[in-house]
Amino acid sequence: MVNRDATVLDDPVGESLRGHHAHLARRLGRAATYQPEVATFSSVSADPDPEEWADLARLLGRGEFADMFSNTATPPPDWEPVFVLDGRQLVWSGHPPAGTIADVVELGADSVPEMLDLVARTRPGPFWPRTHRLGTYLGIRDKGALVAMAGERLRPPGWAEISAVCTAPEARGRGHAARLVGALAERIVARGERPFMHVAEANTGAIALYERLGFETRKRVTFRGFRTPH
Repeated sequence: MVNRDATVLDDPVGESLRGHHAHLARRLGRAATYQPEVATFSSVSADPDPEEWADLARLLGRGEFADMFSNTATPPPDWEPVFVLDGRQLVWSGHPPAGTIADVVELGADSVPEMLDLVARTRPGPFWPRTHRLGTYLGIRDKGALVAMAGERLRPPGWAEISAVCTAPEARGRGHAARLVGALAERIVARGERPFMHVAEANTGAIALYERLGFETRKRVTFRGFRTPH
């Protein structure tokens, strides 16, 4: 098994913004978030004071959205709660990942309009015009049309998150998601990192698929969204 310190996964957003994604970060004091149109994930310390929340609000702007990833800290009362979602954090268990196949292609900036269209139709989670800058994105095409994709998102030290796994309704049932996740896992392991994922607890089909591909639950997590004060 690839030996990687899993404690960094307790704060995957903060660890990513301090490390591999520092070039995509906005920081003020101990608060941090991603650049606009890259991601809405935001991070504060484990025990933030009011000034730290104020710094994050200044970074984001008035009435803007913040995804608080597995952080139990509660914002001040003037922050508007938007959602709470139970989920799991999965880590690759060390089994050999599935091999790649010829129809898996790498997606670049020129594919963003198609990627955004696929995300709008399948709703795999947050994806914005510059999200592809977080890491490698792979796709599968059918007669030239993008019908499935998956990519890398958070990058805490020694780890890479596989995310945005989605398949167009007309192309489901063909094993596209499994092939894409396997291809990404293969690339991640080859560069000496270990794959991990986040998935909604209610998405039992996806959890079963990822377990078959060699992922196991590390812990339960809670995803929470807030809007900054107007």
